[in-house]
Amino acid sequence: MRSDAFETAKIYRLLLKAVKKHIGKDEKKRHFIEFVTSEFRNNQNLTDGVAVQQKIKLARDYTYLLNSVHHHKDLLFSYNIAVDRSDEVRRTLGKSAASVGLQLPEVYQS
Repeated sequence: MRSDAFETAKIYRLLLKAVKKHIGKDEKKRHFIEFVTSEFRNNQNLTDGVAVQQKIKLARDYTYLLNSVHHHKDLLFSYNIAVDRSDEVRRTLGKSAASVGLQLPEVYQS
């Protein structure tokens, strides 16, 4: 029983992280986070082990789907030369600069 609780908490954290990263945290999209939180809280006291396992599997699969779709989208943008890549280049430069504790000069920020 204890390992099930840890597995549920792990899936819950991963799903919230994916929703915040790929969907967003701003006020217009807050209902996604609230829905995930309410679903986990409403199903907290389920006693049917099969139903619990199905819901945990569904949450895990949705997390995997969400991460995969956005990774696929990033790959498509990176392979398409005809697309304006200035935002992608700016994001890559920003990540590179941030990884060593620096900020981009004003020229690259908009």
